[in-house]
Amino acid sequence: MSTDLNETLNGVADPASGRPLHASGRVSGVDLRDGIATVILAPGDKDEDAAGLRAAIEAALTARSDVERVRVIFEAPREAKPQQAKTRPAQEAQPEPPAKLVIAVASGKGGVGKSTVAANLAGACARAGLKTGLMDADVYGPSAPRLFGLSDAPGLQKSDAGIEPLEAHGVKLVSMGFLVGERDPVVWRGPMVTGAIRQFMQEVNWGDLDVLIIDMPPGTGDPQLAIAQGAPITGVVIVSTPQSLALDDAKKAIALFDRTAIPVLGVVENMSYFLCPHCGEGTEIFGRGGARAEAETLGAPFLGEIPLHPELREASDAGRLIALGEGPVASAFRRAAEAMVDAAREADRPAPEIVFED
Repeated sequence: MSTDLNETLNGVADPASGRPLHASGRVSGVDLRDGIATVILAPGDKDEDAAGLRAAIEAALTARSDVERVRVIFEAPREAKPQQAKTRPAQEAQPEPPAKLVIAVASGKGGVGKSTVAANLAGACARAGLKTGLMDADVYGPSAPRLFGLSDAPGLQKSDAGIEPLEAHGVKLVSMGFLVGERDPVVWRGPMVTGAIRQFMQEVNWGDLDVLIIDMPPGTGDPQLAIAQGAPITGVVIVSTPQSLALDDAKKAIALFDRTAIPVLGVVENMSYFLCPHCGEGTEIFGRGGARAEAETLGAPFLGEIPLHPELREASDAGRLIALGEGPVASAFRRAAEAMVDAAREADRPAPEIVFED
């Protein structure tokens, strides 16, 4: 679909070069979702007629039957810097890491159990003796308060040191869910969402953490880019189910982080199979092994399989982390957490310096 939009955009001339807009390299990104086309443009000349260009883009795209509305976003001009191959944007401006290892947990789509996996990976890290924090960056659907049994907790407070996280099960937490009611929707536009995420990343008094896990919003839009470009992330864990539909979206998430030069630490396959609590038999409801096969295809490590089990649902609803208990599901989470931390430490290790002697 983005290819079709780019072809349409080539019917608009770039004011600076006179070339077709997409062919000129001005288009940083395009997206079409629910009839809304979004076009992100790289900075142009300071004297450019931005209003005229916007109008031309809107006219070209609204002529399409699948476009109802058009959003044109002009990126802010940046100071020229030496070109480097595949470096993280704004690396020089990033703050000091809030933890020795900063690990994002992401998925290309909602409904795959990403937040449950992120919470239990954090719990497993804390159980292993690591000083652990979790930043619930899923602004529109924050679930950390319920998963950690803090639905009725007081809101976040600020001190001279910054925003003070809450703590449960040995994990320090911040979440939009601590700022709004459980039933209150977060009705914010993109800039407000990215602003809140940046505030969580830069103003929380985490203390001295070994591991900070970021529960990413689902998808591959502005909030994900705000985190990828604004936090010194060690690496990302991708969560998917075995289903082909979920795997298709997982590939998009992997591509996003690849473009921002953030290493993929591995893939976790959630809901791999239903584990019967009575007989112990496994039933492959969504198929099995799809995420493992996709990880191998993409050259990413496979961190483990998490089965479906009634105890996982019961623990999550009750605000208990199943990873802190015993049983096959707890063991699966702890193995995945161990593999994740090992991969993060390996990714964080500086490359050896090669010295040529005369």
